[in-house]
Amino acid sequence: MAKVYFYYSAMNAGKSTVLLQSSYNYRERGLHTMLFVPAIDTRSGTGRIQSRIGLQADAMPLPPEENVFEHIRSTHAAQPVACVLVDEAQFLTRAQVEQLTDVSDQLNIPVLCYGLRTDFQAQLFPGSAALLGLADNLIELKTICHCGRKATMNLRVGPDGKAVKEGAQVEIGGNERYVAMCRRHYKAALVGPA
Repeated sequence: MAKVYFYYSAMNAGKSTVLLQSSYNYRERGLHTMLFVPAIDTRSGTGRIQSRIGLQADAMPLPPEENVFEHIRSTHAAQPVACVLVDEAQFLTRAQVEQLTDVSDQLNIPVLCYGLRTDFQAQLFPGSAALLGLADNLIELKTICHCGRKATMNLRVGPDGKAVKEGAQVEIGGNERYVAMCRRHYKAALVGPA
């Protein structure tokens, strides 16, 4: 029986690298994969997944209204799909996460989702919340804080390098806007110098 997997972490833990490696492993054995990325994430260009170490691949951009189940079902009917992989899964809608569970349950295709658990204010993203509730397997990918402890938080920083405490939940950015930190240093950065 196929399952839905949610690989989550703070920023810069290598989620996209692991996704691209997983897809490569399937394709190396002659199996077809489908890669998706929410359309809102255009850091690498529309419909592109790119890791910080330089791996990249084309992906289907997913607007919020896209029915991912119907798209996969029609593709699967034409050419069997061995695995579905979704990058930046925190940006999925709850409906899309439910559709991905249907891909697993009805089409018997494993679904591997990769994304952040929480935003810069330590709040769950809608896609992450749905995946935490509905995925069969939850797998934490780890990265480290500057102190060497496990980083679990995503600190948003301004152009001055100081913590940003307020703003929209979604602001696309990379290392110039976000820093992965342990909870202790995240809290300290929010308080600022005494």
